[in-house]
Amino acid sequence: MDLASIVKELNLKVECGKDQLTQEVSGGYVGDLLSDVMANSKEGNLWITRQTHQNIVAVASLKELAGIILVQGKGPEKDTLEKASKEGIPLLVTDLHTFEVAGKLYKLLS
Repeated sequence: MDLASIVKELNLKVECGKDQLTQEVSGGYVGDLLSDVMANSKEGNLWITRQTHQNIVAVASLKELAGIILVQGKGPEKDTLEKASKEGIPLLVTDLHTFEVAGKLYKLLS
């Protein structure tokens, strides 16, 4: 499923990376510990997190993730948004809690 379809189905707000929404999403990963995401996420995953600082962009870029969903309505910090725009990493925001968005994403990708 492409990222644009997921954005539409989950009613996600696209903070940046609108030009990257054609990429395919291979799965999802939930985690707030950066070292855990670096060790266990896979290329093409959509990362769900509460973290909003710029280091999430570095991890997403390193792991070649499809994008990052920020939960509970918390948007990215200014420097995070700037770095994500520069790196071409889609940042998406939802008011949903992690459990809820993860379940909905799982259902879409199954």
